[in-house]
Amino acid sequence: MPLRITSAPISGIKKRKSTASRPRASPFARHPRQKPNVRPSNPVKSDSACSSPCYSREPLSDVGLSHYISDTAPVEDVAQAIRYIGRSMFEDLPTRAGMNSTRVAQVLNLRRSLPPLASVAHVHTLFNEPTRVEKEIVDLINAGRLRRLIVPGRGNDAAGLGDCLVLTEDWENLVRGSSGLEQSVKDRFLRVLDHMGNTLTIPAEVFSSQESMALIHAGFLVSSSSFAKDSSSITSLPLVPFISVTGSASQEGIGDGSQSHLRKTSLFLSLPNTGPYLRLLGAGRAHLLSLLNKSGSGEAPLCLLRDRWDGAVGTDRSYDAAKRVRGERAGILPGRTKKWKELYGMSFRWALEEAVGAGLVEIFDTGSVGAGIRSL
Repeated sequence: MPLRITSAPISGIKKRKSTASRPRASPFARHPRQKPNVRPSNPVKSDSACSSPCYSREPLSDVGLSHYISDTAPVEDVAQAIRYIGRSMFEDLPTRAGMNSTRVAQVLNLRRSLPPLASVAHVHTLFNEPTRVEKEIVDLINAGRLRRLIVPGRGNDAAGLGDCLVLTEDWENLVRGSSGLEQSVKDRFLRVLDHMGNTLTIPAEVFSSQESMALIHAGFLVSSSSFAKDSSSITSLPLVPFISVTGSASQEGIGDGSQSHLRKTSLFLSLPNTGPYLRLLGAGRAHLLSLLNKSGSGEAPLCLLRDRWDGAVGTDRSYDAAKRVRGERAGILPGRTKKWKELYGMSFRWALEEAVGAGLVEIFDTGSVGAGIRSL
């Protein structure tokens, strides 16, 4: 007889089926999935005008012209304005410039070689009083403290590049410091300048041929033949009679149709490297307009235009420094931007002041994102 007396055979332990409930649905399950690199169709505008791309396409609100430059310029008179324009043209070399020693030397040498000029349009931009400024310019010229230098062929309107101002003290310092002139030529040229007044031309008979060639090579005189392609500008310049070192005037050659002969042999006052200075000034204006025209409406906030001018360069801020420590990309070096490659580190504000004075752009208040810039 079998020993198993249970009523049913042992079939082992069976696990009970799980009665746990299904996981709760995510609250974001109904939202459509989207790739990280796809932007939403209606982006939210940022509070910062410089970080929002929409400001480059839509017109800005205009609540009136702005006096941003005249209100923030640290000048009180014309002489001070000319000094300010000369020292604010370029920015200091950054710590991480991205330029080798040869390029750094080129940048510094070009800066030192430029003449101490200031365009009349730029001076007017720093003040909001055109009548007072023009009167002060005339008074300084009559007092012998200022000279007005007009370069033929560079335009006579506000946007022209040829109407400039230079302090008489700076002009005389350039003559005394010229290494290409003998001391006797320097002294004679300075005595002639003292008796010239406001005139811009000197008959060639004032100096000997050797002295004239030395002054032309040094950049302080320009022959009339250099402006043969723009004779209309030459005829508009005033003539000065023969001036001796004692200040007496000779009437020889004046009248009886001999003025044309005098004009042919006239020499024009100039400063060394005036040409490179005017070309650099024109390049700065053109670059500023090209950056502004990237906006579809032809206008942009001032901060956005400044960022475009500086380029996507790395900064010394903490988050950029942390990126560099981690080996991540934190912007390009300044030496690779147009600001430093072609404009030698020209200041954004300096270029903006030039463009405003020339009537190429205007500054207006937006009422929301600060000052705005509009091309004209």
